[in-house]
Amino acid sequence: MKAVEITRFGAPEVLRLGERPDPVAGPGEVLVRVAASGVNRPDVLQRSGNYPPPPGAPDLPGLEIAGEIVAGDAQAMAQAGLQVGQSVCALVAGGGYAQLCVAPVGQCLPVPQGLSAVEAASLPETFFTVWSNVFDRGRLQPGETLLVQGGTSGIGVTAIQLGKAFGARVIATAGSDDKCAACLQLGADHAINYRTHDFAEEAKKLTGGKGVDVVLDMVAGDYVAREVECLAEDGRLVIIAVQGGVKSGFNAGLVLRRRLVITGSTLRPRPVAFKAAIAASLREKVWPLLASRAVRPVVHKTFAAADAAQAHELMESNQHIGKIVLTW
Repeated sequence: MKAVEITRFGAPEVLRLGERPDPVAGPGEVLVRVAASGVNRPDVLQRSGNYPPPPGAPDLPGLEIAGEIVAGDAQAMAQAGLQVGQSVCALVAGGGYAQLCVAPVGQCLPVPQGLSAVEAASLPETFFTVWSNVFDRGRLQPGETLLVQGGTSGIGVTAIQLGKAFGARVIATAGSDDKCAACLQLGADHAINYRTHDFAEEAKKLTGGKGVDVVLDMVAGDYVAREVECLAEDGRLVIIAVQGGVKSGFNAGLVLRRRLVITGSTLRPRPVAFKAAIAASLREKVWPLLASRAVRPVVHKTFAAADAAQAHELMESNQHIGKIVLTW
């Protein structure tokens, strides 16, 4: 099969289209002929040598795919209601930048009705991540306020839409007025340009001084102190990436007085059973919203797989709104 390889750690041009042996599905797995592969920030980190795949995962980048099941564990597929020839999308621990990819049955979901393979490939990584962190860890409830950092990222556009779909008030941050307008078009109640305004002060104003109930943070670093400042009583801060650095100083007294929770997670190394439980929740609660287009994929641009380097250049430019997808 053809696959996009990381020939050495470095800039986007280290990505090259090469040949690899066809993978083989084992117990509890399916083999998918890939039509489209989602591009995500962890792929960029892996390419640069800063995010090695977990033990046992392929060395090829790529955490989400869409395509057709061509083989697999018949018993496991039957239990999951899947079959050979079916179009699915899947979350994988690696290997997604390839014409063939093995995926755990529990991490596969049928392509939502009416969606293309490209749209379906843009779903798993962000939808699994947002569901696990905003709803499971962050316990977002209807009527609460969610602050989404980086509202036009793949994670951001998903969090805005799911927050609104489940009855929350959503405030998003973005780095330009145009991106703020895009957040509002996606359903955010308010959008804050973090380059021209202090998001913590604005969030407090927008909530009448109460503060926000949940923050989804991909920055960490010096953002944490301001996020603690703008959390409401019993508020929850969920950190899912550390683009601003791993060290944070904050007012611990506020954590005590307001009974705050600071938590976080990484999804890639978690066991299949954990991810399968998220998949089951998504299939029940979110997939109908995708089928009805109440929630929709946001694909900024597609690239042929051979042009994966250009896709990574676009991601690192931060000029995109939503997802970037490779096609095979």
